[in-house]
Amino acid sequence: MQTASILWRRLDAAGHDACRLRETDGGWRLEGMAVFAHEGAPACLAYAVRCDREWRTREGEVQGWAGGRHINHRIERTVDDVWKLNGEAARGLEGCVDLDLGFTPATNLLQLRRAALRVGEAADIPVAWLDLPGSALDRLDQHYERRSIELYWYDAPRFRYSGLLQVSAAGFVERYPQLWDAVS
Repeated sequence: MQTASILWRRLDAAGHDACRLRETDGGWRLEGMAVFAHEGAPACLAYAVRCDREWRTREGEVQGWAGGRHINHRIERTVDDVWKLNGEAARGLEGCVDLDLGFTPATNLLQLRRAALRVGEAADIPVAWLDLPGSALDRLDQHYERRSIELYWYDAPRFRYSGLLQVSAAGFVERYPQLWDAVS
């Protein structure tokens, strides 16, 4: 069974994120811990996302705290492709296959692995997005264009963010301009 791991340093605020990807009997599990400054207070979030063999998200969880607020979320995508947050159906996520946790660069790996773009190919990938404060799953439209074996142009129009992502052989984003860098 395959395992890979990475440690990131956050660039736009104080913080780090440690993550590992491991193969399971039924697919893949991405799990990590992000510790960072959020709105002037410390935040500590453990996260995990389970995918099937084709890299389609099945479920995720986020537990921890941000400032004085306790966070405990369970996310699932049912066999009927309905997204649920803490058991409640989320609306507007039709066509979303991937979960993106906005506080970590880890979940970009899942989208890139599933899309399996060849050099020169591009894809629009809508995701079910959860960020702090994390009270709802929301749709986030993203665009990826593979420029080389390790470089992807990334665009998230909602946030007016674009950047050239550098990706490791395992699929982790090692350089996320202005946001995250892998620690060697």
